[in-house]
Amino acid sequence: MKKSLMALGALFMLGGVASAQKVTFEEYKLDNGLHVILHNDPSAPTVITSVMYHVGAKDENPERTGFAHFFEHLLFEGTENIKRGEWFKIVTSNGGVNNANTTDDRTYYYEVFPSNGLELGLWMEAERMLHPIINQIGVSTQNEVVKEEKRLRVDNQPYGSFLAEVKKNIFKKHPYRWATIGSMDHLDAATLEEFQAFNKKFYVPNNAVLVVAGDFKKEQAKEWIQKYFGPIKKGAAIKRETFVEEPITQTIRAKFEDANIQIPAIVTAYRTPSMKTRDARVLDLISSILTDGKSSRLYKKIVDDKKMALQIGAFSISQEDYGTYIIYGLPQAPNTAEDILKEMDLEIVKLQTELISEKDLQKLQNKFENQYVNDNSTIEGIADNLASFYLLYGDVNLINTEIDIYHSITREEIRDVAKKYLNPNQRLVLDYVPSKDKAQN
Repeated sequence: MKKSLMALGALFMLGGVASAQKVTFEEYKLDNGLHVILHNDPSAPTVITSVMYHVGAKDENPERTGFAHFFEHLLFEGTENIKRGEWFKIVTSNGGVNNANTTDDRTYYYEVFPSNGLELGLWMEAERMLHPIINQIGVSTQNEVVKEEKRLRVDNQPYGSFLAEVKKNIFKKHPYRWATIGSMDHLDAATLEEFQAFNKKFYVPNNAVLVVAGDFKKEQAKEWIQKYFGPIKKGAAIKRETFVEEPITQTIRAKFEDANIQIPAIVTAYRTPSMKTRDARVLDLISSILTDGKSSRLYKKIVDDKKMALQIGAFSISQEDYGTYIIYGLPQAPNTAEDILKEMDLEIVKLQTELISEKDLQKLQNKFENQYVNDNSTIEGIADNLASFYLLYGDVNLINTEIDIYHSITREEIRDVAKKYLNPNQRLVLDYVPSKDKAQN
């Protein structure tokens, strides 16, 4: 049971925002459309080279889900000048670390090297973009890797299908309706030519942003960027579909059985607006009020005082087109999921009808200021934020100004946004329960 609760907690951990300290940067474009952002910080002898591509799970064919996440793995297989299996050896032998991650909206690759490794990092990312080797050996190898990841993180993980079930039920038209890891059947059915076409379409300079952050000489960096990325040809313009969801006007009820759990979870999920909106930031504050820490409203009332639940959580998944606001609880016997749901709703109604105190608002502002600073305390955090604010928000300087938006949010807005989005007729209620077979055993 303890492992299950820890796994659920880890699943729902989210990062903060950006830094209140002024982040200086320069941005420009190459002729092939690659957007470049430079942030010089000589305080530590390290440098990061990162590339974020504007491709995620939402850009996939509904019959070929999982491609974007698959490419997160596949593009480490090697290039015309980096032999298969050599990528990580090159990085580590030069004192560096690297990684990649995928969301529904974008894919991100990066290397962190000692300062003298900047040219190497730029060359490697240009290699990945210019001529990766996409052959059947690599596809077959990474297919097995992804399957093992799905078994580990989803199929055999307590509460591992939680988000997939929420997405499936709350989105009907938008590609957010499928899991980022995708379908293994779809990956099995895909041809080599389909993978090659996906690469040719999305992993091109005009669909990417390159960020260099850390200790480097700017003019030298610009020369190397032009040398390695300049010759890469611009890709064809990408036409993206717009998917509009009909408003949810009555409660969606759903149930999912998980063979990996013993304790059921009650989940409510509300479809919310794009992360670019002010309302999305207000929902961040609301989730903090409800369940951020032991003094938060839901935790103190339901877990601490009434001891009705083993765990309570609330968070907003902010995405480019739509967001999802989720509240979940694990009831403690003899209390039921419905008992927990009633208590959740009472606290939401309180937010919708009563203003939080000025003291509580100040506490929130201080908490978000702290998160803002922490998230940009490393060059890795700065690089990620610079790329994200350009690619997904269209405004790099939000790295310096987003905190002002949070500071300007009023008590009245918190009440009104709760009233606008968090109503029973606008949500999914998911009963996430142990499988019957497991219960009988």
